[in-house]
Amino acid sequence: MPFNIGLSGLNSAQADLQTTGNNVSNAGTTGFKRSRAEFGDVFAQSFGGVSQTATGGGSRLMAVTQQFSQGRTEFTENGLDLAIDGEGFFVLNDGGNRLYTRAGEFQVNRDGFLVNNQGQQLQGYPPINPGSTDTDFNTGQLGDLRLQTGASAPQATSEIEALVNLQSDAPILDPDTFDFDDPDSYNYSTSLTVYDSLGTSRDARLYFVKSDEREWTAFMTVDGEPINEDGFELSFDASGQLDGDTEFAFTTDEFGNGADGLDGTIDFAGTTQFGGDFAVNDLGQDGFASGRLTGVDIDSSGVVFARFTNGQSSVLGQVALANFTNPQGLEQLGNNNWAETFAAGDPVFASPGTGNLGQIQSGALEASNVDIAQELVKLITAQRNFQANAQTISTADQVTQTIINIR
Repeated sequence: MPFNIGLSGLNSAQADLQTTGNNVSNAGTTGFKRSRAEFGDVFAQSFGGVSQTATGGGSRLMAVTQQFSQGRTEFTENGLDLAIDGEGFFVLNDGGNRLYTRAGEFQVNRDGFLVNNQGQQLQGYPPINPGSTDTDFNTGQLGDLRLQTGASAPQATSEIEALVNLQSDAPILDPDTFDFDDPDSYNYSTSLTVYDSLGTSRDARLYFVKSDEREWTAFMTVDGEPINEDGFELSFDASGQLDGDTEFAFTTDEFGNGADGLDGTIDFAGTTQFGGDFAVNDLGQDGFASGRLTGVDIDSSGVVFARFTNGQSSVLGQVALANFTNPQGLEQLGNNNWAETFAAGDPVFASPGTGNLGQIQSGALEASNVDIAQELVKLITAQRNFQANAQTISTADQVTQTIINIR
């Protein structure tokens, strides 16, 4: 019996050494969660025995449980590296099998999908309006997150905003004699760039002619072609504020490159007639050229944005996280992955930062939660336990030998 007790102690100490050694070996593994060996005593009592005089039968390994405490955040220079600050797991698609991980070392594969170093695809929610900046997602549908690598589509100019100050004491001219080639036929001019339906830039110019004490006529050309023969009539009150219509429609003919003509509005709201010099306070439009992908950003809620050279951005999707009632019940698969089990409970999928799920930190990784100093102390303790149990067997052997030698 003492031999069995000592042997069980040796096995327990060996399991403790192996568990601690595994923790130490994974101290640099991204997203690794340290394990703890848990033991129970072996106690058997026969029917009718006296419990007060019964001795134990040794120890045995009850379980090796993972400790899901937060690992420290290590910042990197890769924007696709992701760390979870709080509870939750990334969801992966491995050939149709759903896996879970805390390791956020992601990259883009040849097909544009976000994958880890095992080629497993990161799961997320698709946008309801792809290609826009709308952050509404179809949270009822998990899918592979894919980055758009093509060019961003152009947008034709449909709205122009012109906010200027027209000098009140400017000389009055006859708008009927306006000629954009003759600077003497207008008081002021300014220009801006507009875009056709193919994203080609066009030169738009505005000309202002003072036709009466509080009346101005604005003319417009695109690529040197006049588009409003009668002009836009602007009226001001005695305080220099616009009095009347501020928004006017304009159209152009089709362009020679195959693009449609412009069809939009120009808004002069905020334009004034004060005594100061002519000034362009704001002049903008809503069109833009096509653009190439320059980078990808992921915010704390897991929303993935694509940035383009034309200054535009579009939403590509949102990273999904999963959580479990009992994470310690998850099955370890290796390669930083876990699989769901009955003991872990059903997975709950949601957006980062909602419910009890943590937020996403882009450009960072969650390090292992192994404390090397603590593990080294545990190694010493396990070693002492192993030596002590070995001594138990040695002592039992000596006692047995003494009994055998009795004559």
